[in-house]
Amino acid sequence: MVETFPRAHHSLRVARRGELVEPMDHPALIAEVDAEPAGVATYVVADGECELLTLHAGTRFTGVGSALVAGVRDAARRAGCARLWVVTTNDNVDALRFYQRRGFRLARLRPGAVDTSRETLKPEIPTTGDHGIPLRDEIELEMALSAGETYDVRRSDS
Repeated sequence: MVETFPRAHHSLRVARRGELVEPMDHPALIAEVDAEPAGVATYVVADGECELLTLHAGTRFTGVGSALVAGVRDAARRAGCARLWVVTTNDNVDALRFYQRRGFRLARLRPGAVDTSRETLKPEIPTTGDHGIPLRDEIELEMALSAGETYDVRRSDS
């Protein structure tokens, strides 16, 4: 069931930071609405940091993605992480909006990183992305973590 969302979004293998990662090899959180799966986030905890590896919501603008981000943030805090980060691509303007509205800040730009991943790691990455924008670069966003409020990822938003 966890695999359903990444499979539908061609995310069973994720190329970022010059490496290919399989999200299903890492922890996942499942969001539910009315006892039905509504989204999945996978994440990686390493070296005192947490990467939000994949985030998929079945329906946008319902709070599912926000709940998943909050759940990963809470898991990262419990693991003692000082930073939560995520990588997206230059064409994904919707993700840039989404993450910044949830407290992430722009941290790094890797010009040409997607071109390199397409050539060396994952040839199925398209050359044109969302909104007809050439898919070329990686953008990393981050947030500093501190103790505080936690959220229940399995909450049901009516």
